[in-house]
Amino acid sequence: MNLSPMRFKNYTWPYNPEFYEIIWKRQTALHKIPFGRYCLQDLGLACRVMRGEGTFTGEGAYREFSALTAVFCQDGPGMLVHPVWEARSAYFVSLELREKPLPDYVRYTFEFWQDGAAERLTQTASAAAAAPARTAAAQSTYTVKKGDTLWGIARRYGVTLPALTAANPRIKNPNLIYPGEVVRIP
Repeated sequence: MNLSPMRFKNYTWPYNPEFYEIIWKRQTALHKIPFGRYCLQDLGLACRVMRGEGTFTGEGAYREFSALTAVFCQDGPGMLVHPVWEARSAYFVSLELREKPLPDYVRYTFEFWQDGAAERLTQTASAAAAAPARTAAAQSTYTVKKGDTLWGIARRYGVTLPALTAANPRIKNPNLIYPGEVVRIP
């Protein structure tokens, strides 16, 4: 099978890395509740990590690695286009030279972190579209149920988490809400 080359920002790999792995990460919080029990709270997707290793060979091996290093040194995220996975905005977080220097051979490892923000925005938009019509009274508050998170409530009502936390200044720790607590929806 002939795969298209991997790309990030303005850099295109001359040939794809030999190995990579993808790790999905989810944020959770553990809360102690009365009588020695604990409650695990799902805070949503954190990021997807893509790491791997590859080689550059031939006369221009170090020139190619230098070009990749120059892209690594650029600030900010960029579009990561992988031959198999969907394109995503990502941060280039590590690049390592893995072999002793040879004139025509460079082995390297890399790591990208892809933010789950695009997924969260898509989920928020679809949740807002699916949300039933609410009356003015029902729009103003929500009573927390077991297993709820502020992020989940924000997604359900189609608002951002910062807007929800700003509308509820009495909630000192947004990672800690309790069943029966009333949350104001902006």
